[in-house]
Amino acid sequence: MTDGRAAYDRDAYDRDAYGGDVRGGDARDRDAYDRDAYGGDVRGGDARDRDAYGGDVRGGDVRGGDVRGPRAGAAGPSSAPRAAAAGPPPAAGPAGGPSRAPAGADGRTPSTAFAAPARVPLPDASGPRDATTRLTAHGCWYPSADPGGARVAFVCDRGGVPQVWTGPVDGDDVRLLDSEPDPVREVSWSPDGRWIAYTTAPGGGEHTRVLCVRPDGTDRHILAGAEPGTSAHLGCWAHDGSAVAVTVAVPTDLPAPRSGDTAASVPAESGAYADRLPAGWSGRGGDAVLLGAAPLTGTGPGTGPGTPSPSAPPGATASLDPPAARTAPTAGFGDGLSAYLIDPDGVAAAVLLATETDAATLRVCDLSRDGRLALLRRGPRGRREAVVIRTSDLATTQVVPVADGDPWIGRFSPRADVLWLRSDLDREFAALLAVGLDPEGRPLGRSVAAERDGGDLELLGFAHDGRAAVLAWNVRGASDLEIVDTHPPGTAEPLTEPLTEPLTGPPRPVPLPHEVVTRIVPAGTGRLALALSGSQRRPGVWWLPEGVSLLRTPWSSRDEDAVPPGRPPVRPFPLRPTARDGLPLHGWYYRAPGRGPAEPAPCVIHLHGGPEEQERPVFNPLYHEILGRGLDIFAPDVRGSSGHGRSFVDADLGTGRFAALDDVADCAAHAVAAGPADPSRLAVMGRSYGGYLTFASLVWHPDLFRTGVAVCGMSDFATFFEGTEPWIAQSAAHKYGHPERDRALLHSLSPMSRVDALRVPVLAVHGEHDTNVPPRESEQFVRAAREHGRTAELLTLLNEGHDFQRADNRRLFRRAAADWLQRHLTG
Repeated sequence: MTDGRAAYDRDAYDRDAYGGDVRGGDARDRDAYDRDAYGGDVRGGDARDRDAYGGDVRGGDVRGGDVRGPRAGAAGPSSAPRAAAAGPPPAAGPAGGPSRAPAGADGRTPSTAFAAPARVPLPDASGPRDATTRLTAHGCWYPSADPGGARVAFVCDRGGVPQVWTGPVDGDDVRLLDSEPDPVREVSWSPDGRWIAYTTAPGGGEHTRVLCVRPDGTDRHILAGAEPGTSAHLGCWAHDGSAVAVTVAVPTDLPAPRSGDTAASVPAESGAYADRLPAGWSGRGGDAVLLGAAPLTGTGPGTGPGTPSPSAPPGATASLDPPAARTAPTAGFGDGLSAYLIDPDGVAAAVLLATETDAATLRVCDLSRDGRLALLRRGPRGRREAVVIRTSDLATTQVVPVADGDPWIGRFSPRADVLWLRSDLDREFAALLAVGLDPEGRPLGRSVAAERDGGDLELLGFAHDGRAAVLAWNVRGASDLEIVDTHPPGTAEPLTEPLTEPLTGPPRPVPLPHEVVTRIVPAGTGRLALALSGSQRRPGVWWLPEGVSLLRTPWSSRDEDAVPPGRPPVRPFPLRPTARDGLPLHGWYYRAPGRGPAEPAPCVIHLHGGPEEQERPVFNPLYHEILGRGLDIFAPDVRGSSGHGRSFVDADLGTGRFAALDDVADCAAHAVAAGPADPSRLAVMGRSYGGYLTFASLVWHPDLFRTGVAVCGMSDFATFFEGTEPWIAQSAAHKYGHPERDRALLHSLSPMSRVDALRVPVLAVHGEHDTNVPPRESEQFVRAAREHGRTAELLTLLNEGHDFQRADNRRLFRRAAADWLQRHLTG
């Protein structure tokens, strides 16, 4: 393969060019989301494309073979030395944390406790107060305010890569806190104002670390994720700021059962989930034999941080595994996950809250103000659960199914007598669920506190004092925002009787200046900070003072800077196709500027990832580039997408995926029948799962499209399951099929099984560090296509993973894709 610097003149990049981001946000939940649209999260996130425009890319096509993009400043994960272990933890953790007491009375056998993360000091890297290179049309997203609400920490790509910044809500005096080139995913300001925690992706890959830094940029250090092969994910803070929750993921490859061990099958799905399964579909659970690395575990009591103290009986750790005894398979099907409370000052040892082996996700979402209870979110996509544990003995007190999407699924009331959850339990669309709690955390009934007919509760935020909830509803792809009191008159006393009636006041709507809300956080008493995206703007942070309309922060990109002057963003209009089996579908159509309403145009069918993501009406620099070449875009939600009800999400399970492939063809036919699209000039393009659909559509419907662009797509489910991250495999088995039990189905669904049907040119694009969908998936499809005499090229972007984060690489990708589509649709 050749280096992209030989094919693309990097001097052509205008480093002062406009750039930014389209979606993003929840970035290291590592579960249901399949970070869509080239660098972000599709669930109304803040960084879909994080792209830039400006400058020319000479030699913009990729003829001549595989092309690699330019290498950015960081060549890969840093190799910081591991700090020394701090010794066994004390009998009690930081304030708000659990005490080390005997295991709960739920009879569960504790999971393996993985070694606690080590604190690694780093040199101060605050850098200049502004980026050396500043993109005019940058994006700002994922805000987190200080306790008083005067300043906000946020993620911004004004320097060409997502980094952590701070700035006042009413001024433009912003400060760059970490000038390292590793992309930042999440940020969280401590409740006491002393620390800012954030997540980075070393080298642009898929493994992440959690770091802490002072608001002035000093005392920067790694909290978790420095150990080779591990990944760390940020949870909530204790309400007094004394500790932050962090989940550490360690790939598992547990040994085969020893002689005499008792094997037990994994329990069947609970009734709440069994009811969701389509007829004949059993691919939601179970272990698979996959390749993996040896586990990183403690070797016994007293081996280091995170192991039980000598005063605590063995097993004083909340195990979230099923009650039945479980023997590990020959190789782990998922990560070993351990949730800790970590003192950012490094004084107290890490306190282990919970562990789960062979798991897809585990995140600490909230701690009660008195420290009695902890709320965790666990489980693969399609079967998320909210788990409440009692910190005095780490017993699980209740488990409630919750919705996919944003990982911050709920919060305790100030008295911890009510648990507020974003749940789709027994429902098509997620609603606000109130669960009553007794003093021990056991359930006292539940009721639906707020709901929308035909709309999902997409985001759930709370006021600083926890006495009001902020609800963002997804209504046909756009957001409706409202505030409800969670302590209306008559609810002053703690809950003692079973909860049967809603505990909320009437909703108060909040008008929005743009279509999609991507994050909601408190910003002091009576104020909120929100991240917004829209079809006419780059993502930005807005704040809502009490009794005032939303105000844009001065450091967020202005609407008029979204694109260069002369060609404003295209506002899409909805199209509603019907699948051949009668299922209603939905999508957004973008009309290239300058074309009459009745003039047929070349059209690109663009398919999002997930599969559970949703196409949203937000500005996408990739779309802007393609539209500027005179090509229309139709971006549909085929079955399996979110935003249209739980049944629609599950409609592609098992053999339903064949119908999803037909949906692509039906959407193309509708775009033609509706008038805008030229049937002889159609292309298909998509990323991640959309990349899979692209490969598949080209071989299932070989006469429909002139060409395709597949980005980070799977081409063979067998090799995908062998090479992907364990947590991805855990969730993917539910969605696509089990790699052992459903081997025949997965083979028949794999594009590689039909590559001989390919008739048109294809461009594959992949990040070199992608471990979600390994580059092998693109490489083998391109190789096979060439062996069958078809035109196929591969663009590999250096220092990128599953998401394209760096401005140079985003620009390179965007130009190469648009060049390819323009050449094959209009040439």
